[in-house]
Amino acid sequence: MKTQFDRTAEDLANVVGLEHINVKVPDQRLATLFYMTGLGFTRDPYLMTGVVNMWVNIGRSQLHLPTGKAQVLRGRIGVVVPDLKFTAKSLKAVGPALKSTKFAFQSGRGYIDVTCPWGNKFRCHQAGPRFGAARLGMAYVLFDVPGGTAKGIARFYREILDTRATVKAFEKAPAAHVAVGQDQQLIFREKAGRLAKYDGHHLQLYVNDFSGPHGKLRDRGLISEESNQYQYRFVDIVDPDNGRKLYAVEHEIRSMTHPLYARPLINRDPGLTNNNYVPGYQDSPWAPPHTA
Repeated sequence: MKTQFDRTAEDLANVVGLEHINVKVPDQRLATLFYMTGLGFTRDPYLMTGVVNMWVNIGRSQLHLPTGKAQVLRGRIGVVVPDLKFTAKSLKAVGPALKSTKFAFQSGRGYIDVTCPWGNKFRCHQAGPRFGAARLGMAYVLFDVPGGTAKGIARFYREILDTRATVKAFEKAPAAHVAVGQDQQLIFREKAGRLAKYDGHHLQLYVNDFSGPHGKLRDRGLISEESNQYQYRFVDIVDPDNGRKLYAVEHEIRSMTHPLYARPLINRDPGLTNNNYVPGYQDSPWAPPHTA
């Protein structure tokens, strides 16, 4: 029988999902204005509903925003949105209320670069084939890393976390591209000059083989926290060939048996208001219907 499908296109390797990025924010009110009203995301209605933390849904992924001294990711977060023109209009509307902050945005060709009130950078892309099926989601996280580290970082993810990782140019600089789920990746782009000091922000990944990476990390003394039965953490990314520290960013690693794995996340239609409300249209699907 003649093969009709590319079966390798559906492989996910060991890391099956980038679930959240966690950065502290000093003001929950301004965070609500920026993330919900400006970017059109949705606050998780079930968990972290108080005034000292907020979980923000972006398709199948989240931002976690506990109150504290502002943390800034060294790079940017790439998100896809269903309607870039609507996003631009919403960002313009919140501008006056955020004028005394670091908030800014600028449109490019097929994207909008956005800076949050405390300096975190986002690039909002128009949904399309380049980003797979997602109409709304966290497509990638870009980290600025020291020169000469991309190859070692790719080795770390291939050999320690057992996921796909390659080195190729990104925005004219060498970069490690790490697969972390369906149509999601971490990109570690080499950047010249002095980089900002790591301030404690973290990312969370779900993995299929939970114990294998744990053993490799433990043997190298890299486990920073034994959280619970379903989760552990590490901070340092090292070159497996020689143990040299290459980069620091906390990873929260969860098993696929974690109670929160694949929890359905609500995503609203941000264009719906009390004036144009239609029953049954309040939710916005993160992906279009599947067509065979």
